[in-house]
Amino acid sequence: MDNFEYCNPTRVFFGKGQIAAIDTQIPREAKVLLTYGGGSIKRNGTYAQVKAALGGRKVVEFGGIEPNPAFETMLKGVDLARAEKVDFVLAVGGGSVVDGSKFLSGAVFYEGDPWEIVLTRASVVKKTLPLGAVLTLPATGTEMNGNAVVTRRATKDKLGMASPLFFPRFSVLDPELTYSLPPRQIANGVVDAFVHTMEQYMTYPARGSVQDRFAEGVLLTLIEEGPKTLAHPTDYDSRANMMWAATMALCGILRVGMPGDWASHGIGHELTALYGMDHGQTLAVVLPGVLAEYRAAKHDKLLQYARRVWGESGSDEAAVDGAIARTRAFFESLGVKTTLAGYGLGADAIPAVVEQLRRHNRLTLGEGDMIDLDGVTRILKRCL
Repeated sequence: MDNFEYCNPTRVFFGKGQIAAIDTQIPREAKVLLTYGGGSIKRNGTYAQVKAALGGRKVVEFGGIEPNPAFETMLKGVDLARAEKVDFVLAVGGGSVVDGSKFLSGAVFYEGDPWEIVLTRASVVKKTLPLGAVLTLPATGTEMNGNAVVTRRATKDKLGMASPLFFPRFSVLDPELTYSLPPRQIANGVVDAFVHTMEQYMTYPARGSVQDRFAEGVLLTLIEEGPKTLAHPTDYDSRANMMWAATMALCGILRVGMPGDWASHGIGHELTALYGMDHGQTLAVVLPGVLAEYRAAKHDKLLQYARRVWGESGSDEAAVDGAIARTRAFFESLGVKTTLAGYGLGADAIPAVVEQLRRHNRLTLGEGDMIDLDGVTRILKRCL
């Protein structure tokens, strides 16, 4: 286990009725930019609760943030924030709304080309508007980390960035706010959280016993609770466990002192940008391909995963086979297809993904940069 430093500055308010905590976290004199997506928060009552918690504060609204938040859309929000001279950003929605709002919070003060924030992975960001989040879709973990992903639609570039300045000052996580979500979004969220965990766990043994057991606990929770959240949408306990598992999957605790992979995400981002697949869908397709193609390099950890998470008891090779197959079957059981063909894509889609990675200078992926672009091609062929 390597040397590490870990700090998470986000304050979390978890549970029923916690939207009311907003009143204690935003200065009374602040002018607030309220950001959200397509308007579902107004239909399900979340908007009314947020406005009540904001009380008499001055509020400017910016809606219409789409899934995989568009750079072009967020620039409009930047212009609005500047024109209105807002003091605080409150993002109400899923990961896309929060990610887009993180970008906006830094772009408001950036004097150069805002796309440079993305290209430099936010290293040029020196100041941000303070940000709070009310999470309505558990999936990405953005409510408790400094990461964000933005898509430039004009060029089909979906790129990630990270900065300590992007951490929300606070986040509200009320499982009841997720009750009205469509099954597709919940299923994608389970997959996203599962693969976030796997990206930090499924590498090579690093003797991080606490981190391994923590990761395995998150995976087992998702396997147990994920189907329940679909079968019983208003089961508070299942939704609460699912929501907290998704937060823990990418709040940084799993990665401390440990290697990371992130190849599934790197490939998946290009599939979304090029072909419009949901983020969770891309991960369900790519992860089993990565595990199958690189089973030799990941063998020891795959075997540990097979024994501890899936309870495989056969020979070592049979256990590894079983773990990969059961991972795929789990995603399918949630209604998330695990082949490119399931989304209308064939072998002719692969070269464009590889070329996008080349254009983005992502010439190697995975722990130790062991996956080159030929490896990406092999992985995707396994995903057909």
